[in-house]
Amino acid sequence: MADSAEKAPRATTNRSTTPVSDTFQNYISSGWADHPEVSPVPREQSIFASARRAELSDRFTGLRLIVPAGAAKVRSNDTDYPYRAHSAFAHLTGWGSDAVPGSVLVFEPVDNGHRATLYFREAAGRDSSEFYANPEIGEFWTGPRPSLAHVAHDLMLDTKSLEDFAALLDRVDASTLVLRESDREITDQVDGRRLSVADTGTLASEEGGASDDELARVLSEMRLVKDGFEVAQMRLAVNATKQGFDDVVSDLPSIVAHQRGERLVEGTFNRRARAEGNAVGYDTIAASGPHACILHWTRNDGPVTPGDLVLIDAGIELESYYTADITRTLPVSGTFTEVQRRVYEGVREAADAAFAIVKPGIRFREIHAEAMRVIAEKTAEWGLLPVTAEEALRAENQHHRRYMVHGTSHHLGLDVHDCAQARRDLYLDGVLEPGMVFTIEPGLYFQPDDLTVPEEYRGIGVRIEDDILVTESGAENLSIGIPRTADDVEAWLAR
Repeated sequence: MADSAEKAPRATTNRSTTPVSDTFQNYISSGWADHPEVSPVPREQSIFASARRAELSDRFTGLRLIVPAGAAKVRSNDTDYPYRAHSAFAHLTGWGSDAVPGSVLVFEPVDNGHRATLYFREAAGRDSSEFYANPEIGEFWTGPRPSLAHVAHDLMLDTKSLEDFAALLDRVDASTLVLRESDREITDQVDGRRLSVADTGTLASEEGGASDDELARVLSEMRLVKDGFEVAQMRLAVNATKQGFDDVVSDLPSIVAHQRGERLVEGTFNRRARAEGNAVGYDTIAASGPHACILHWTRNDGPVTPGDLVLIDAGIELESYYTADITRTLPVSGTFTEVQRRVYEGVREAADAAFAIVKPGIRFREIHAEAMRVIAEKTAEWGLLPVTAEEALRAENQHHRRYMVHGTSHHLGLDVHDCAQARRDLYLDGVLEPGMVFTIEPGLYFQPDDLTVPEEYRGIGVRIEDDILVTESGAENLSIGIPRTADDVEAWLAR
């Protein structure tokens, strides 16, 4: 077997003290107990992933499809960010946080559709130096990797060594499509090979409209409606996230006592995320006081001060990669001031109004319009608009949007902003179907230097965000168990 230690381009040979003698090689390669591998029970999601692969196969008859998991990404020098496979790869394989970096799923055309094969770097034999001398992939450094047979049985999917993928790349022709965004090196290799045959063949995009962009779009649109496994995972992610919010409430005294209390909010929630899932689904927003008016505040380096509100936008990602996305805004002192309560309940009414219309058959954009109707009415009622609510809601005006510039909803699942490459007519203009999961998250944000509102409003930011499942007859608020009304929030903090 070849010495794989040479395949580690980031190995620090200038400071390495790993022995290189034949005596050491022979000694460390011997004296190991046998590890008979027990075939796992195929994971639950393998059946669902198989159905997804069949759907994709039907969409691209006769074309070779390459869906890489993606390589590890460098954070600094020879240290990487925590690895996360591409969501489309996870969706099609059922592999989540245990996915092997650099893996590739290939759909090879056959007479009756496609043969799907998962290529990955399997466990190294202990007759090589890789398992102890390669800091990128060696077992001593990163832990053991599964065998081809183990993964094939676990995922109910054909497997081959990643070394065999190079031979497949040599066969790439004009009828090959690749998920471009997931692995730059593989994309460049596919592009190069397709260019080399461009003079002698017709590109797939010229034959039937199929292209890399279409592959990415279809993979995104396939996730608009969740199957039974996905819905169950979303429930689990929301339940874990609820525990994270409970932890933050319990820790509020120590959070308030620290000069960078926002960091403690983040740390408390992240601790629960690592205990109950894989990680957070996105960078936690812990925004206290005027920081709550910054929509994507993730520096989280400010104090959490009594008398202020703290806006917490956070979600736990499970080992399967499915994530919740929930926001609650809490009065740090335990009770809302009169103005804080007014703003908070106005936002809640907007959320409730949007939720009330959710059912199969309406268009996604109607949810936003309903929330905006309430936001316009409330800001006009409080005397914050220079026109009536009706006038503000006209397309050419939109005065109320000064205080809520973001949208009300986005799809949710493997990505916190799931299905992002879906066509507009299936997303914003799409018709709701049972199994869709998305957020409803209206807010009001009065910037501390906004002279269009009375001083008592300035610096107040409120958002309430829930995760919604479309059912056969209406909708279910998956996160309803996390207190939402002003009264319930105050009771939650009092407990």
